[in-house]
Amino acid sequence: METTNKLKDTNEVLDFLFSEFPNCFKQKDGIKPLKVGIFKDIAERIEGSDKVSKTQVRQALRKYTSNWRYLEAVTKNEFRVDLDGNQAEKVEQEHVEHAEKALAESRAKMAKRKKPQRPNNRDGETKSYKKKPYSRDRQDQKRPKMSNKPAEVKPKRSGKVEPLPAEQVKVNNKVKVKLGQALVNATITEVKNDEVHVELVTGMQVKTKADSLYIQ
Repeated sequence: METTNKLKDTNEVLDFLFSEFPNCFKQKDGIKPLKVGIFKDIAERIEGSDKVSKTQVRQALRKYTSNWRYLEAVTKNEFRVDLDGNQAEKVEQEHVEHAEKALAESRAKMAKRKKPQRPNNRDGETKSYKKKPYSRDRQDQKRPKMSNKPAEVKPKRSGKVEPLPAEQVKVNNKVKVKLGQALVNATITEVKNDEVHVELVTGMQVKTKADSLYIQ
């Protein structure tokens, strides 16, 4: 009967990355933004490994880079690091802004889940409100004064984005990827048949389709 050492849980894969690349991946203290394209570097290092697959590494990276501590690291560090902990490229301002937005949205969702419901009034108490007497003068004051000046019509922005041509679906090309209703800057890291793997500005790995990619 064959035995396998392959890890199954995402947390186990993260532990593997912590132990295999301790100068790059940190559990709590010392977290730094990862080099753009680090998935490719990891894939080369673990080639032939019987413990983890590329798919598992991609899932673990997604979890690692969506963590609050990591997002905070993107906003506070000037440079990224490679697998050996060496200084890599500078963190761009748009990456900082994206991380701040993701962090704010995540915290807002958490606060919303924890927010207690407002209790009903005790013993069925109801507040009584006195109706203020009608005053024609007061009503006239509230009405906005009409102007004979025609309203200025501002030109609308087209805001149109161009789909990425098929010949530009190549590794290392800069693109915009559609996530829900938002378009996020990313870099293509792998093209496999009709599936395209991209790396977001925060370092998160995402699998998508070519028709969800747009010109940056």
